[in-house]
Amino acid sequence: MQEAMPAPVTSREQAGGPDRATLRFLLIRSWRWLSLAVAASAVAVVASLRGNLRSPHLTQKLIATGGAVAFLVLALAATFTFSNQVRQLTQPRLSAAHAGVLRLTIVLGGGLTSLLVTLGLLSVPIGQLILGGALTGVVFGIAGQQTLANLFAGVVLLIARPFRVGDRVQLRAGALGGTIDGRVVEIGLAYLRIDAAEGVLAIPNSQALSAVVGPPAPDPRAER
Repeated sequence: MQEAMPAPVTSREQAGGPDRATLRFLLIRSWRWLSLAVAASAVAVVASLRGNLRSPHLTQKLIATGGAVAFLVLALAATFTFSNQVRQLTQPRLSAAHAGVLRLTIVLGGGLTSLLVTLGLLSVPIGQLILGGALTGVVFGIAGQQTLANLFAGVVLLIARPFRVGDRVQLRAGALGGTIDGRVVEIGLAYLRIDAAEGVLAIPNSQALSAVVGPPAPDPRAER
């Protein structure tokens, strides 16, 4: 059965977000990730009740292993489908960067949850893995402190929105060596790109977040 595409969006509807036809279209498509999520839950229940890796019977071992693999595949498929639909729903109201960050958050959260449930179905001691993962995360966090700082600063810039893509701004901070005037080209998760007089500059988000943001200085050439 083919799905009906939403009606064209008027300028008024674009200003206020997705219209009702678009919302109805996305709700109709929600059966995909819902069916995948229900199937993954059913497989997990069957694998936990009928399967046992420690059992001497081969059938129970196969049920446990096959159920865990099937659950992981279905759960990840449901996570990616749901995240894509959330991005389609939020992108008309938010920017593409904001919708991308929201999708990435859903994918990371859903993927981690699916992995933990899969390990539980395989009778893997999750507590020790979590402790080991926490210690490993601390080590990598210390080693990549600057990278993580840029990532978190990028998320803050996308949420707080002190400026938007296309705005002409002036950044002033000691870490930047003075002031930078230019037009915002891209707000990424690691770098802020500004089209300045020297060319396109890639500024780490941590430095952009700590800088003073204001309107650019008047262009002498424009005054002439």
